[in-house]
Amino acid sequence: MKFLSDLKTEVTEWRIIKQDVESLEELYFLALEENDRDLFRSMSEEILGINSRIRQLEFKLTLSGLYDRNHALVALHAGAGGVDSQDWASMLLRMYIRWSERRGFASDVLDSSPGEETGIKSAMVQVSGDYAYGYLKSEKGVHRLVRLSPFDGDHSRHTSFALIEVLPKVEEESDIQIVPDDLRVDVFRAGGHGGQNVQKNSTAVRITHLPTNIVVTCQNERSQHQNREIALQILRARLTDLQLRKRADEMASLKGEHISAEWGNQIRSYVLHPYQMVKDHRTNYEMSNTTEVLDGGIDDLITAYLEHQVGGK
Repeated sequence: MKFLSDLKTEVTEWRIIKQDVESLEELYFLALEENDRDLFRSMSEEILGINSRIRQLEFKLTLSGLYDRNHALVALHAGAGGVDSQDWASMLLRMYIRWSERRGFASDVLDSSPGEETGIKSAMVQVSGDYAYGYLKSEKGVHRLVRLSPFDGDHSRHTSFALIEVLPKVEEESDIQIVPDDLRVDVFRAGGHGGQNVQKNSTAVRITHLPTNIVVTCQNERSQHQNREIALQILRARLTDLQLRKRADEMASLKGEHISAEWGNQIRSYVLHPYQMVKDHRTNYEMSNTTEVLDGGIDDLITAYLEHQVGGK
């Protein structure tokens, strides 16, 4: 019913614009007949407003994928580079949480693995809001940071990498069916920094999907049942993503396109030294205000990517 309501809203928006254009057409001929310059001026303002509304609706065409309306699960993984990369992964986690707050979306860290000294080795955050997956799918790939390392006594320049995965959150009623016999479920104690046990009971859950060998864990919640439910949600999202990637690979194979590895060339570089710049290598879109970007101001980068995708098709 919600999906149907959203579709009706989209159709209504276009119909209202059509009516407004037809009304302007009648006003145009009236102003032409009476040579009314004031009416022409007021029409010009209305035309600008209609153009703006049309551009907004056209942008929605970039969010027409099967799961684009869904909530998103964002997985972050620190790459090679030790402490610097783990710190970089935590900076990206903060960036996506701040972006969610700016858009009025809810964000919830479902699972995280802390680094030895600082930062995170990996984390999974759920971003809840309309079209969350549609927007955040642009972030999927390797992100590179260049800066003077705060963890190096010589303050030399370091390059760090982090991998971002973006998965659509799907409901149990989806086409993805999880057979209990295909699962191996292990429970263990939740751990803190340095492997320290933070709970005496075994509440953390690790689920292995035997047919695909996909492994998911969750340990953030206090009860084993909650961790199991969240782990199953993550598994369902990963299976959905696997299905989407298989379809994309098949389409790319038919088109003769090259499929690059996830840990291949970075999709975006964040340079903090010797100059300030964030550059998306897929669109060549650049921003010089790195502080704004790392504080969640990534809408322009997302928009440029989504529009580039539609243009490329």
